[in-house]
Amino acid sequence: MNTGTARPALDRTFSVAPMMDWTTRDYRAFARTLTRHALLYTEMVTTGAILHGSPRERFLGFDEVEHPLALQLGGSDAFELAECAAIAEAWGYDEVNLNVGCPSDRVQNNLIGACLMGHPQKVAAAVKAMREAVSIPVTVKCRIGIDDQDEDADLSRFIDIVADAGCDTFIVHARKAWLEGLSPKENRDVPPLNYPRVHRLKASRPDLHIGINGGLKTLDACREQLASVDSVMIGREAYQNPWMLAGVDEALYGEPGPAPSRHAAARALRPYIARRLDQGARLNHLTRHLLGLFQGQPGGRKFRRHLSENAHLGGASLAVFDDALGLVAEHDASAAA
Repeated sequence: MNTGTARPALDRTFSVAPMMDWTTRDYRAFARTLTRHALLYTEMVTTGAILHGSPRERFLGFDEVEHPLALQLGGSDAFELAECAAIAEAWGYDEVNLNVGCPSDRVQNNLIGACLMGHPQKVAAAVKAMREAVSIPVTVKCRIGIDDQDEDADLSRFIDIVADAGCDTFIVHARKAWLEGLSPKENRDVPPLNYPRVHRLKASRPDLHIGINGGLKTLDACREQLASVDSVMIGREAYQNPWMLAGVDEALYGEPGPAPSRHAAARALRPYIARRLDQGARLNHLTRHLLGLFQGQPGGRKFRRHLSENAHLGGASLAVFDDALGLVAEHDASAAA
């Protein structure tokens, strides 16, 4: 268990979105070899998993290198969310975020995720309870609406009600979620992006921190958005093309990043991989997050193939990772946006 210590105020300029099965503790440790400043988020963890799952390390464990780090919670019961927020603070998380954006059937049936946009008073009650339970920030990640909601009036009403309960930070996925008629996968792409709606939200509520999420793939696109909102959050691109994170610190924070090359980033992760293997983790569970590191590079396909064919084998060791790395020609490379 991690013990919390006082930490400086979070700089949310750039963050990596919470993504199920992707933003695991191992991916987050890898991300830290590429960027020191980006705010990282866990996968969504339900209140039930935290309160009734065992061991809690399975759901809440992280490495100290991952800071700044936010825990995203899934739930709707104010008392349970407050209890989980307090647990998160005790474990050392820097922020607790409430998921009001996930469109999957499983979470809908438990009043978790995007369906909560139809219940702003319930979200407000949850936020109020969590804020009373912790001293770390409590934030909300939402959509611009669900189903037949009006993207202007209903979003404004939702934000106003939840802000009145004390939430001052909203990360808005600039798409509606269609709970009827679209699958969770389709909800990531089919509803059109509406960046101007999020920009108008910020203009109308300058007192709030408004972040934007959805469809962003380059640091140039992020800089463009930062002219109209307070922060940007990138999802799938940060996972599938992780090298883009190597440009974040210099482009958005004015400081050099930790990785002068892709090989340097991979080597920086070796002690972490060794430690996790000693703890009983399987090599393929660790290296799957690095498969996109050499995307488009000579030898990148051989790197991916070697890991795919060997990292899952029983007893696979760090040598498998080193052998894969040796298949990619090393050269100096600057962090690319």
